Amino acid sequence: MLKVKTWCAALLLGAGIGAAANEQPNILLLVAEDLSPRIGAYGDDIARTPHLDKLAASGIRFTLAFTTAGVCAPSRAALITGQHQISFGGQHMRTSTSPLGMYLAQPDQQVRAFPEILRAHGYYTFTDRKLDYQFSGIRAGSGPFTLWDEEDAEDTAWRNRANGQPFFGLINFMETHESGVMRPDGPPHSAIHAATQKMRAAISSQVLPVTAPQTVKLPPYWPDLPSVRQDLARHYDNIHHMDKRVGQILAALEGDGLRHNTIVIWTTDHGDGLPRSKREVYDSGTRVPLLVSQPGIAPGVDRRLVSFVDFAPTLLSWAGIQPPDWLHGVVFTNHDVKRQYIYASRDRIDEVADRQRSVRDKRFRYIRSWYPEVPGGHVLAYRDNLDMVRTWRASSQQGKLNSIQNRWFEGAGENQLYDLHTDPHETHNLAADAAHSMTLLRLRKALEAFIARVGDTSNTPEAELRERFLDQGSLRRTPPPLISDLPGGLLRIVSPIGASIGFRHGQSPWQLYTRPIPAAALEAKSVRYGWAESETVSYEPK
Repeated sequence: MLKVKTWCAALLLGAGIGAAANEQPNILLLVAEDLSPRIGAYGDDIARTPHLDKLAASGIRFTLAFTTAGVCAPSRAALITGQHQISFGGQHMRTSTSPLGMYLAQPDQQVRAFPEILRAHGYYTFTDRKLDYQFSGIRAGSGPFTLWDEEDAEDTAWRNRANGQPFFGLINFMETHESGVMRPDGPPHSAIHAATQKMRAAISSQVLPVTAPQTVKLPPYWPDLPSVRQDLARHYDNIHHMDKRVGQILAALEGDGLRHNTIVIWTTDHGDGLPRSKREVYDSGTRVPLLVSQPGIAPGVDRRLVSFVDFAPTLLSWAGIQPPDWLHGVVFTNHDVKRQYIYASRDRIDEVADRQRSVRDKRFRYIRSWYPEVPGGHVLAYRDNLDMVRTWRASSQQGKLNSIQNRWFEGAGENQLYDLHTDPHETHNLAADAAHSMTLLRLRKALEAFIARVGDTSNTPEAELRERFLDQGSLRRTPPPLISDLPGGLLRIVSPIGASIGFRHGQSPWQLYTRPIPAAALEAKSVRYGWAESETVSYEPK
């Protein structure tokens, strides 16, 4: 088996640490929606994922990678910033569509999303239609314009960069989203379901039914019902469809002669888009697959704990950039750094208030709940469009479930403790077991220390948090940048509050301002994360 330290050193060397910018590696981050490690390379014999299995065979397979939340917007907020979402008001699902009214989370003024940092160091950055960072809306065009050279981009947008320019691309895969498990035809359960059926029609028509419902394997907390098997089989079919697109992207990369200097990462934004997985802080909601592949690096398996907040410092280090000290994560390819714990959070889920915090080591998970009466299986308008949720809840109400299957419909309780070695599905709560009292105490103290270290904005009710972030009910507006002449025919552009700045000549795309530029007619604007963009200011040479 590959020695991780050897791989890390080789990877960092290949990433151009301390090298010239033109030796920096390309980095392609592929993020599937709503998917636990249900691929062949992780031992799933139902999944049909030949392209991902091939990718895994050429790289490093991480077995203990975790998101910071079991739902997309909070998880993506942590991924893009390298900070836990609870530290800057990004923990509720979702700020831009809050039942209290729209608002945006606000990271500290110094914080920059890692794509913007890469862009500032010469990378061409692109992403597709999905943003969802909590200081943005869901779709392209709703977030800070300074992160990306190109949004709503094609999968092969690396072709739009300047000759020899390194690129960073983040591509999302809607194919495996929870909405794809919702029945694509027949009478809808709600107006939301009907809209989903319409939205998913094009994708659903391309999905091949390759999974037989009778062959899927059910965890002990799901009842063996036809709808459960059918929905899980549909999920596997969507995984197969997603895998095909991964293969197409990798083939295009190879065809363009870029595979030799491109680090490819494939992961997912949280666990399965299925009940008792998505939105939860159990392994089923937060443990994700993580594959990292770079040609020339021997394949292997890495069993260390990895958190989503580790992506920012790791990718920056690959690019030869010193990670800022305000990041919460570590460089996960550094063999000398070993995490003892990973952390996850659950807060308001759509229209349902909740607050849970979780800490996990390699064996145990501890969960504390501030709403102990709230069950995971509460009514939820969007999730309840899944047939398996409705029939599972009906079976509970009819008294047809065993205690493990019924547990999801009972209050979470204040404390939960699970031994993942003996109970991988987290069905036997050991919090009241005296034999595990010291483990409970250790993990509780670790969680308290974590919250004290990073902060927790859920100490403030969301209504008050929203009011603090807004200015009389509206987004605060970033003040415009100031433009001044420098000797030697240069221009300096500064923000009065240290916000990110962009400029453009004529109608050309907005460029990220990082240093003085030649004096010429231009426009400039700025944005502080979580605020509205400034007005645009113009400059004309004297």
